[in-house]
Amino acid sequence: MSAYQPPASTGGAGSSSQANPLAMPTGVIDERARFVEYTCGDCDSAVSLKRGEPIRCRNCGHRVLYKQRTNRMVQFEAR
Repeated sequence: MSAYQPPASTGGAGSSSQANPLAMPTGVIDERARFVEYTCGDCDSAVSLKRGEPIRCRNCGHRVLYKQRTNRMVQFEAR
């Protein structure tokens, strides 16, 4: 019995021969990206993260972060 051989890409209808131009390369963080504020679930310190950064508190290393609420005014009309 021979070893498993994964199927070769034939370039059919389901595959694309070009890479997605909108996809961000792994390991690259956009310098213009906004910071999003989180609160550490262990030490309650404020943590600012950009897109693609590891989700980890810089003070204690805890990996559970809670997103802070928005400061925007949100108003609903009751009928």
